[in-house]
Amino acid sequence: MKGRIILSVIFVATFALSRIPGLLPPNFSAAYAFAFCAGVYFRGALTWWLPLGVMLATDLGLNFYYQHTGIDPEVWSAANVANLTINYAAYVILILLGRGFQMQKSFLKLLGGGLFGAVLFYFLTNTASWLFNPFHNLEYTRNLAGWIKALTCGINGYPPTWEFFRNTLLGGGLFTALFAASEKLTAESPAEKTAGQHEPKAESESDAEPEEAKA
Repeated sequence: MKGRIILSVIFVATFALSRIPGLLPPNFSAAYAFAFCAGVYFRGALTWWLPLGVMLATDLGLNFYYQHTGIDPEVWSAANVANLTINYAAYVILILLGRGFQMQKSFLKLLGGGLFGAVLFYFLTNTASWLFNPFHNLEYTRNLAGWIKALTCGINGYPPTWEFFRNTLLGGGLFTALFAASEKLTAESPAEKTAGQHEPKAESESDAEPEEAKA
């Protein structure tokens, strides 16, 4: 129990620090690993409310910050909210993906799952942005060429989306490895799990007394 509390604190603190504006490159995020590893390592309601609740709290805080500083006065526009909703739908899928893994899986398998989750997040969110086009980007035409452009080049005047994909992979892999290593370090040892439990008693002296009396 103590190990899970410490692990929760590590997850939340790492994710919160990673959301400081300008600290990390665009799309180099702990969010994908946070959602995936929450599905792997937690059970019950904690699996859902810990990652989604922390993400929502930080998103609200960042939106108020961007609005107050003038970085993005339209942060509460319908298009921005729709785009955020798409992200949360993808986070739910990542949690479900994590629930399909067992905590005892090897480090490499968990890392592979985290990388797959990052790729899946990128594919889903960029496809949704192309399909629904909440910001009415002219480049996102409703055909195969527009979809490929959304996955590779993106919008004119902005960095190409393949750079975001690279950062998504690096962030997903790095933070999944960090969270998996943290779980190993905070996991209870077999001795801690059995601490306080009494071993079966051997035949006590009191049980042997009647036998001696019969002799």
